Order: sequence, then structure tokens, then C-alpha cells
Amino acid sequence: MYPEHLTAPMKQQLVSKGFKDLTTADEVTELLEKEEGTTLLVVNSVCGCAAGTARPGALFALEISDKKPDTVATVFAGVDFEATEKAREFLLPYPPSSPSIALFKDGKLAHFVERHHIEGRSAEMIGNHLKAVFDEFC
Repeated sequence: MYPEHLTAPMKQQLVSKGFKDLTTADEVTELLEKEEGTTLLVVNSVCGCAAGTARPGALFALEISDKKPDTVATVFAGVDFEATEKAREFLLPYPPSSPSIALFKDGKLAHFVERHHIEGRSAEMIGNHLKAVFDEFC
């Protein structure tokens, strides 16, 4: 487990912009089993690609998009173990990937951005990609 003093600012980057901080399996289940609406879930991480592109890219997408998910939430891999494990059940058949970004629509996984789609890309590229995803599903 990572020390809280290290991860708190990383969590806060999303939470301060309205992301629900999911820390338990029950919170994840309650949110992702919703049968109506859209939910953006960011699987947060301490790695450089989370800091440099995943979190900023998700925030950029919300900033530039006319269509937005109804709910935005996050789990933190390596910190909120129970919540992350439960979220990964909803992300199957994809293998565990952090950071990653998922969009759920009406209780089903509609789009998933795995770590290998985040690494080596800019926050702007991630944001523009997510904007197109929001245009399609939100």
C-alpha cells in the first residue's frame, strides 16, 4: 500500500473536480450497476502515465466536451484494494490495467482505455479520444 501523504494529492486532482472517490466494493457495485445513464471511471495510479496523461486527459475531456457522463468516479489501484478489485470485475474481459479509463452506459461497459493506450500519448490526445467517446455514448 502506498503512503497516504503520497497518494492524497493524486486522488485530490480528480476528487476536487467532482469525481466520486470510491473506496469500497459496495460503493463500486452501487454505482456501476446503475441501469440508466453513463459513468466515467478512472482507475487511478501512482505511475507517471497516470500523472502526465490519464488524469489530465480525463479532466481535459470533461472540459472540452459538450456531452458528458452523468457521473464521474475513481478508484485508486494500490490504495483502495477492495474498490479496485470490484471495479476490475466490471471491466472484464479486460485484464487489470492501471491507469485506465472506462465508460459505462446503462450498467454495461461501453468503452475501455487500457494502460497501453495511455502510455506514450499526450493528455490532449487522451482528452480528444474521450470526447469522441462521450459524443458517441453520452
